[in-house]
Amino acid sequence: MPPASPSILTINGGSSSIKFALYQAVQPLKRGLHGQIDRIGLSGTNLTFVDADGHQQNSRGLAATDHKSAANSLFDWLQGQEGFDSVRGVGHRVVHGMRHTAPEVVTQALLDELHRISPNDPDHLPREIELIETFRRRHPEMCQVACFDTAFHQTMPRVAKLLPIPRRFDAKGIQRYGFHGLSYAYLMEELARLGDTAASKGRVILAHLGNGASMAAVLDGKSIDTSMGFTPTGGLVMSTRSGDLDPGLAPFLARTEQMSTKQFYEMVNHKSGLLGVSDISPDMRDLLAKQAGDARAAEAVELFCYQAKKWIGSFAAALGGLETIVFAGGIGENCPSIRARVCDGLGFLGVELNSARNAANAAVISSDASRVTVRVIRTDEEIMIARSVMRSCPAIAAE
Repeated sequence: MPPASPSILTINGGSSSIKFALYQAVQPLKRGLHGQIDRIGLSGTNLTFVDADGHQQNSRGLAATDHKSAANSLFDWLQGQEGFDSVRGVGHRVVHGMRHTAPEVVTQALLDELHRISPNDPDHLPREIELIETFRRRHPEMCQVACFDTAFHQTMPRVAKLLPIPRRFDAKGIQRYGFHGLSYAYLMEELARLGDTAASKGRVILAHLGNGASMAAVLDGKSIDTSMGFTPTGGLVMSTRSGDLDPGLAPFLARTEQMSTKQFYEMVNHKSGLLGVSDISPDMRDLLAKQAGDARAAEAVELFCYQAKKWIGSFAAALGGLETIVFAGGIGENCPSIRARVCDGLGFLGVELNSARNAANAAVISSDASRVTVRVIRTDEEIMIARSVMRSCPAIAAE
C-alpha cells in the first residue's frame, strides 16, 4: 500500500479474537493487509495475516493472556508494517450501542457512556473499550469511530422492542435491541447492488448463521424484528450460547443445583448451544462429520435447523409474506446441508431450493419456480466499518 495514500484501519474485537484490516481510502475502498489474532486467553494464541499482495502468511505465536496484551502486541506489530504510517482513521465494531442510531467519532463522553453500559454485554463491551482506549493512548491524535451493531435495528417498532416485564425497566433502557447489525447493513446494500427489488420495497429475512447466530426481518429496507434481544445470548441456538430459554430455569437451577448468577451466565453463554446439546463440539463442521454415528451430534444439528425454520416462519408472519431469504455467516455461507434442512418444509411460503445450486454454494440457490428468492451472500462487517470511518473522519475527507 503506497505510504502517500491515506488508509483506514478496522478493528473487529470478539470475545476471544481480534480481526483487523487496512483499507486504502479511495472509492471503492481497497483492502490490503488483513488478518486476526485468535485464541486470546487460551493456549496457542496466534496472529495470522494476508499481506497487501494477497499472500497468506504463516501463523505467528503470541504470548497474549488477555485482550489488553493482545491489543498491544497487535499494534506493535502493525506499526512495523508497510502502510501503517498512512493510517488516518480507525474504526471499531462495538456490539452494544443502546439507542445510538449511527456510527460516531469516539470522544471521552462516548467512552464514559460505553463504560456505563458495559454490564449489558460483559463478554464484548469491556474488550472493545480496551481496544479503543489502548489505541487512543498510543495515538491520541487519531480519529476513531465506533460502529454499533445495534444501530441497524433502531427502526424496529416499539412492540418489537418491548420486554414483558415491569414498565419501570423500559425507562432504564432494558428492551430488545438486536445485534449483527453491521452484517445486516452490508447484506442489504449487497441486495440492492444485485438488483433485488425486495431490498427497498419488499419482505426480506436475513439469516446470519455462524458461531453467533441470528435472523432479522426487514420490511422495505428497515429492520422490523430480530431474534437476539437485550443481549446476544437470546434467540437461536448458537455454538455455545443457549438462545431463548424459559426464564424459570434460572431460579430452578439456583434451588436444585445451587447455581449462582455467574455460573448460570457462564453456562448459557459458553457451555450451551451446539456444545451443550452435543457434549462434543461447538463447531457445526465437527457435528456434521459425526452426526451419522453419534445421536448427540445429530440432535444438536437437528435442533439448530428446527429453530432456524421456526424463526423464518415467525418472521414471515410478522412481515406478512416473504420475497427473499439471505443466508450469511460461516454456517450460512458454507453448509449446504444446513441450508437445505432449514428450508425443507417451507414450500407453503413459496420456498423451493435447487439442490445443485445449493450444493455449489451458488449466489442464488432457489429454483426457477420458487416464489421466494433464496440467496447466499458472503458478509463483510469490516468493509462497513471502513465506509463509516471514511464518512466520519475529517482528516480522510481532507486528503
